[in-house]
Amino acid sequence: MKKNILIIVSNANAIGPNNRRTGTFLPEVAHPYAEFDKAGYQVDFASLTGDTPYLDALNLAADPDNLAFLTGKGWADMQKAKKLADVDVKAYDAVFVPGGLAPMVDMPEAPLLKKVIAETYERNAVVGAVCHGPVSLLNVKLNDGSYIVKGKNIASFTTAEEDHYARPDVPFDLQAALTAQGAIFHAAEPWAANSIADGNLVTGQNPASAKGVGEKMIAILENAKA
Repeated sequence: MKKNILIIVSNANAIGPNNRRTGTFLPEVAHPYAEFDKAGYQVDFASLTGDTPYLDALNLAADPDNLAFLTGKGWADMQKAKKLADVDVKAYDAVFVPGGLAPMVDMPEAPLLKKVIAETYERNAVVGAVCHGPVSLLNVKLNDGSYIVKGKNIASFTTAEEDHYARPDVPFDLQAALTAQGAIFHAAEPWAANSIADGNLVTGQNPASAKGVGEKMIAILENAKA
């Protein structure tokens, strides 16, 4: 059966006291998109405000999956992302949140996003996120009042990576914040591929991990009962 994937992206385009330009990091959306597309899935986009999202790391456009995303249906559809409030998320088998610094701006506290993620997880659909995208999991509480990440094996952009990337720009340390809410955090060497699945929750550490997150999400979906 054909699966439906909703990619939820940030609308932010600047972060921090120096107004650093940002957006969704190209390979973190393009690489999972390529995997979903190869699997024959329907992929739709939503953003928090419904405004046109921004892309970062266009300098990486020569990568085949990145180029295919930019010149094919992916970027064209992402530019037409629906407002999350107008999407029936229950119609989707999985939601995925790519990173870039942008989610650190508008996703730490976003009530509807938190509700969507909790409901998606609790109906046993798949929730995936990569790099700074797991900030979308922060402050998500389940029906029993526990944090979604409590006791879960989680990866995200690490403290060590942030120290050499955007420490002056980010409002807080993502690894520390997830750990404080009970995540069992798994950090690989900086910039090494590291994706991890815990039940129907899939997370990845950095851009190199995005393809693996997509692959692990697909594996869960393909193994699910029709």
